[in-house]
Amino acid sequence: MSQRIQAHHLHVSSDLYAFVKDEVLPGTHLSLDAFWKTFSKLVLELAPINQSLLNERDRLQNDLDQWHLKHPGPIKNAKAYKAYLQKIGYLVPVPKKIKITTSNVDKELAQQAGPQLVVPILNARYALNASNARWGSLYDALYGTDVISELDGCEKTSNYNPLRGAKVIEYARYVLDRVAPLKKGSHIDSVKYEIVNGALKVTLSSGISSALSKPSQCLGYTGEPNHPSSVLFKHNGLHLDLLIDRSTAIGSKDPAGVSDLVIESALSTILDLEDSVAAVDAQDKVLAYRNWLGIVKGTLSESVSKNGLTFTRSLNPDRPYKSLTGSNISLPGRSLLFLRNVGHLMSNPAILFKDPKTAELREIPEGILDAFITTAIAIHDLKAKPSGIKNSRKGSVYIVKPKMHGPKEVAFADLLFTKVEKALKLKKNTVKLGIMDEERRTSVNLKACIASAPSRVAFINTGFLDRTGDEMHTSMLAGPMMRKGDMKSSAWIQAYEKNNVLVGLSCGLRGKAQIGKGMWAMPDLMADMLKQKIAHPLAGANTAWVPSPTAATLHALHYHQVDVFSVQKRIEKSRTNPSHEQLLSDLLSVPVVANPNWTPSQIQEELNNNAQGILGYVVRWVDQGVGCSKVPDIHNIGLMEDRATLRISSQHIANWLHHGIVKSAQVKAAFKKMASIVDAQNKNDPHYVSMADKLESSKAYQAALDLVFKGKEQPSGYTEPLLHAWRTKVKATSH
Repeated sequence: MSQRIQAHHLHVSSDLYAFVKDEVLPGTHLSLDAFWKTFSKLVLELAPINQSLLNERDRLQNDLDQWHLKHPGPIKNAKAYKAYLQKIGYLVPVPKKIKITTSNVDKELAQQAGPQLVVPILNARYALNASNARWGSLYDALYGTDVISELDGCEKTSNYNPLRGAKVIEYARYVLDRVAPLKKGSHIDSVKYEIVNGALKVTLSSGISSALSKPSQCLGYTGEPNHPSSVLFKHNGLHLDLLIDRSTAIGSKDPAGVSDLVIESALSTILDLEDSVAAVDAQDKVLAYRNWLGIVKGTLSESVSKNGLTFTRSLNPDRPYKSLTGSNISLPGRSLLFLRNVGHLMSNPAILFKDPKTAELREIPEGILDAFITTAIAIHDLKAKPSGIKNSRKGSVYIVKPKMHGPKEVAFADLLFTKVEKALKLKKNTVKLGIMDEERRTSVNLKACIASAPSRVAFINTGFLDRTGDEMHTSMLAGPMMRKGDMKSSAWIQAYEKNNVLVGLSCGLRGKAQIGKGMWAMPDLMADMLKQKIAHPLAGANTAWVPSPTAATLHALHYHQVDVFSVQKRIEKSRTNPSHEQLLSDLLSVPVVANPNWTPSQIQEELNNNAQGILGYVVRWVDQGVGCSKVPDIHNIGLMEDRATLRISSQHIANWLHHGIVKSAQVKAAFKKMASIVDAQNKNDPHYVSMADKLESSKAYQAALDLVFKGKEQPSGYTEPLLHAWRTKVKATSH
């Protein structure tokens, strides 16, 4: 534990204090004393409100528990249930007409549609890769994934496979034919690209010349007009850069000298302080904040070793081009960045403050800490910088706020950012708010939530994993929950995804903000992603989450296939959209099984699946501080796991345990068996600490058991309190 420095009413870890003094404040308009004075005042004012909101969560959960004890099983009287939810304040009146008034939103969120990455801010390399994922090589994305079959001699080999390469090139040319078709012929037959008289001229293998069907789709080029080194296209608001370089191995064999098709990919990225990181103390928080500072100042770099070479990775510059008339064009070289703060639940020992009521020292609410420090850091982006690397060109700071329960909690986030802006001398509404629609009380009151911060909302997003975990905890006492696989097709989840888009559009988000969808969790299964994830833009979402830069490049193809803003307009005009009452009825259905008829083998299979998933994630979180990683499931398929998936699995077992579907001894036996499997799956990790040979002393194993056996009592079923406690114990013994 680091030493503490008293700053007004706050007792600040010396690590955090020094970081603010030496790294954050220089270059801003803020003085050290004023910073801590205003922060101290803000904490004393807002911490009690934060606590009252958490108390309200507990009250409502207790009321819900009482209902389900009296009315077990699926909801039989929907009208009475709804009336009860209104009586206790769980359901609030729906605002009649609400339109957001958010201003100064960057085009990546308001006017373009494309993929969104989510990466842990604790990992500098991931943060840099994601920031630079604005542009991605389609050739690399196709060659290195299962999108291109390995049949018929097209295997991925240690050396370049020209047969596989030919399939990649053909695929990319077909993409060009779809998004920037020629008046005559196909890009597949191209032998030369050049700019002639202010227009693109394409010579085909037959000797004829062709032009684009829509000449305006060619925006510019680099190099010389008669021998361009790249040609810039635009389609559905997204850019594609056709690279031409006959000196490369690929370009030398291509008739037109084409060496790659680089496409605009991750328009935006969420750098995450929440579900994908393990940040339990000042040391962890400073590391995260320092990476954020390096990103916004444009100074973050990381030494990377790859294929026997070591190089330094830093932020990409913007991309310069010449327009067809010879003027300069500059396109952003980096993804537009959100920062996801933590929610309202957790506290952190990085700062202690004296409780005005009890005079006891308490940990600072972590959401208040994040809001103040991360916004102060963002001042470096708001100021003019000699590096020329900016995040927001509109002078905004984008913060995603997760795990908010209902409109009062959104209103508190709005109040928090208002106070932060005043303390840091920023214009009102500089901070834009991303609302994660991932808790049941937010879903059923989404319009009222948006109405609680109409001048800040720049993003709403479905998070079906956390939403499923909250669904389980909210109705924990109603009865045994469906099996997880069946949950995906339940009535509430279909209504949830539709409701998010319809409410967002009714509140005027089209053209002003993002309406987003959730994560593709299988980074190795890109062929399946290409088949399935097109459903997100077809549903009217102008962004959706992907787990890697490669996935972003491939998912970007969907936004060339679907004009999302046209889809949104059609949805707005449709007369067949379900009504609010129809959606609410499904949203309030409870996914429990009245008379379970699962076989013993089905029950055991579900239990083993949950236990393996919990252990595979928790062992890395607790022992190594890894908050998000590709964790092999029970079938050895790598899944991107974070606390949201952990919340589902732990709550599911806790629910089945409570209702007698499984017994305590059966659960413990499953965990013991799965510990050996997880150990075997991690045998090649030099930092891994095995569990099976020391179950009683393994803190990770004990943490996993706690998540289940103490799961019913956890606030909203969240895993953070137990994970933080166990991780803190591990860190204490390792120093």
